[in-house]
Amino acid sequence: MSLALPLPRARTLSPVLPVVAVVALLALPVSPGGEGGAGPADALSALVVLYCAVRLLRQRRRPLSRTAAVILGLPVAGLALAAMSASSPGAGITGLGRYLQVFVLVPAAVLLLIRDRSDLRLLAWSFVGLAGWQGAVGVHQYVTGTGASYQGETIRAVGTFGPQDVMGMATVVSLGLVCAVGLALGRTSLRQRAIATACALALLLPLALSFSRGAWIATVVTCSAQLALAGMRRALRVGAVVAAVGVILVGGFGVGTAMLQERISSITRVTDAPDQSVTDRYTMWAAAVGMWREQPLTGVGLKGFPEHRDTHASLALSAGSDTDGAGAGFRRQPLLSPHNMYLLILGEQGLVGLLALVGSWLALLVCALRGLVRVRAARGAGLDCALVACGLLVWQLTDFLYADIGGPSTVLTAVCLGLAAWWALVGGGGREEALAR
Repeated sequence: MSLALPLPRARTLSPVLPVVAVVALLALPVSPGGEGGAGPADALSALVVLYCAVRLLRQRRRPLSRTAAVILGLPVAGLALAAMSASSPGAGITGLGRYLQVFVLVPAAVLLLIRDRSDLRLLAWSFVGLAGWQGAVGVHQYVTGTGASYQGETIRAVGTFGPQDVMGMATVVSLGLVCAVGLALGRTSLRQRAIATACALALLLPLALSFSRGAWIATVVTCSAQLALAGMRRALRVGAVVAAVGVILVGGFGVGTAMLQERISSITRVTDAPDQSVTDRYTMWAAAVGMWREQPLTGVGLKGFPEHRDTHASLALSAGSDTDGAGAGFRRQPLLSPHNMYLLILGEQGLVGLLALVGSWLALLVCALRGLVRVRAARGAGLDCALVACGLLVWQLTDFLYADIGGPSTVLTAVCLGLAAWWALVGGGGREEALAR
């Protein structure tokens, strides 16, 4: 007997299906030795924006409310200023296009294509499905020793993203786990909550095998916040179950246990014998701060970090990171970003860009939390949607402390922001139809 996911019965074909297709395309393998840049999902996301625009023209309606236009359009001013400050017109145009895609255009399109909470749940389940696939590939890589290289062994779970994007699978699995937790904590049918709970527990294993410290921290923070927002009594019960499952999973790893313990303990070793990856990270953070001090208001311009890195970095910075395994040969990957989204924005776009982008994200978070409070007070349906939307926002804002945009999985950031924006600006206020017709 097959166990089908509790997806909503479509009255008509949902306009959000093209967005689901963008998520599904990330299941395709990345070509070995690729640069880890834009991929098929990015190309389809551009078509989704075009499809949304054509749909709006045919329906002849105002695309966004005034509040939504201000919040989603806030980053544009800082991005335009930083593009003009770029070292070359090509770098400025390329950087501007990428930032507009991830933080403005695709989120706005996703917001406009979601009709109601059923569409949001469909999109959330697509995240869970993608995470399950990538996680299964990652666990197979660990078990068979065909993953990316980690401490001399090819055991690091990277899914189909390959060693050139070691954070790809960790990002996908983390976002799927956050969606599963949100769906499990809602007030929907027992069947949906049971399946979501099983998915969340199953995704703990591939997340652990990704050896991604930033993803671990962001996921723990986010799931703890989701549990607290759903109710403290439930949070204690679920926390006990997750802790028990975690002990069972880690206890069965053997040699993996020592590696996981070493990786976890390295999180706290900031100044006490940090490994080279930690040293590189903090050196690049200092370089980004140095760029900001040089140009505090506008930064050094979009795509300017690699060009100005060596001028501001100390000699402790290594030449690059070594990648190997998972179907690709050995190569040395240059360090072209500070692996901190906030410092990348600060260095390249200055205070103007940082305030614009972070201000937009915080406005979405505040509106999303207001919607969650309203749903909890009403004790009606929609709590799962609120927890998914708020969880995705919290995860992104936390993960940006340890990562930045780049690689095929970046398009998921845009979809997450669009999903959260729909809840914050439409669904959380009980106005599901305001932008749908």
